[in-house]
Amino acid sequence: MNKDEKKKILNLYEKWAGEDSIDIDLLPESGSYRRYYRIKSKHKHALGAYFESPNENKAFIELSRYFRKNGLNVPEIYLVDDDFKAYLLEDLGDSVLFNTISDIKKKHGFNDELVGIYKNIIDDLVNFQIVVGENVDYSVCYPSGDFDTQAYMWDLNYFKYNFLKLAQIPHNEYYLEEDFRKLVQLLMSVDSSYFVYRDFQTRNIMQYKNKLYFIDYQGGRRGPVHYDLVSLLFQARVAMPAEIREHLIDYYIHKAEKIAPHSVKDFRHHFYKFVLIRILQTLGAYGFRGIHEKKQHFLKSIPQAINNIKWLMENKKIPHGLDELMKCLNAIIHSEELQNTISPPLKIIVNSFSFKRGVPPDNTGNGGGFVFDCRALPNPGRIEEYKKLNGKDQQVIDFFEKHQEVEDFITHAEMLVEQSVKVYDKRGFTNLQVNFGCTGGQHRSVYCAEKMAQRLYLYDNIKIEIHHREQDE
Repeated sequence: MNKDEKKKILNLYEKWAGEDSIDIDLLPESGSYRRYYRIKSKHKHALGAYFESPNENKAFIELSRYFRKNGLNVPEIYLVDDDFKAYLLEDLGDSVLFNTISDIKKKHGFNDELVGIYKNIIDDLVNFQIVVGENVDYSVCYPSGDFDTQAYMWDLNYFKYNFLKLAQIPHNEYYLEEDFRKLVQLLMSVDSSYFVYRDFQTRNIMQYKNKLYFIDYQGGRRGPVHYDLVSLLFQARVAMPAEIREHLIDYYIHKAEKIAPHSVKDFRHHFYKFVLIRILQTLGAYGFRGIHEKKQHFLKSIPQAINNIKWLMENKKIPHGLDELMKCLNAIIHSEELQNTISPPLKIIVNSFSFKRGVPPDNTGNGGGFVFDCRALPNPGRIEEYKKLNGKDQQVIDFFEKHQEVEDFITHAEMLVEQSVKVYDKRGFTNLQVNFGCTGGQHRSVYCAEKMAQRLYLYDNIKIEIHHREQDE
């Protein structure tokens, strides 16, 4: 903790609070180089922010004041130092929406509750972009008031220098620059008269007092509405299913069309051009913070961003005529060196089996893993109508879902497995085996193995194989 920086923050706090501070903690670093301090005194508390970029700080401060004045949920700015390097703002706690979404996904998949959360976010996004955004003073924006040709080229070159070059992806620089210019021309043909938040994703949304609060819009500027929705729906670590994305795109169009019909004219025709540039920009960020700075959080985001590239290519969503860029994207997808850089996924083999034949052997040579005995659970195999079915049949699934002890058993098993998954991932282990056994290897073990696999699929950087020994033979 820098002593001069801390002193500046404390002086600012005590001037605002009118009382001495009793505690100050430097918060863990996140995605930026801005430093945050949590400060408390007898009757008040606040966050102190410090960053050696007065103009960027000023953009955040002025936008915050404007948004808050117009009813948007953003942190209140309490006091700003004369040099604009330090300021005090409302403490919104530690509950980041991304973590809530991840927890719900692990337990229930991408269910109606999550879709409802995203619809609420989209309602706020439309307000940011179109309603309140209509009268933003773009002269305070940093480094530019507009998402213009230069801004797009910065993002594309950020991708080239901080991802392609660091990941050693071969490319013809001249032809790639030509493709960049073609892509920017397509992007600039779209109406760009709305507020663009710039990094609109769930890590920049806080949950505070049962409301959603928005932060980190200091890079906001005037531009196209598509970009922010792309940032939200294609956030790499969320891995939103394609069908859910399509539904939420329709919802956004419906909401925006009510307020400003021209804002979503030919929306889908243009949307995936912005998906492409946003993925390239985020890969640049992941390359710099992950490959260059060796930060694991950013390295772990690269595989999902690559999955988004695969999806664009498989669904023919990339504009024609970008031949060199397409070569680069193909090389990224198939690069063994890149895969080694970002570390291989942890492979989890989930087995169901009959105890009559013993536990399945571990052929990876890793040893260890888990064996869960399902024989204490309710057994549908004793009921005539279920005898010829197995744990993947809907009638059997319905049977198990009526018994809370089955759900409790799987949840407790997942908690044990999750602990190993986290440690294995940190230590670079590549294999883990999880086995569920019952009497015949037909009902209980099959159902539990399937449910465990469904939950594990939602973890990051995991590859799942599932085998039902007695059913597959």
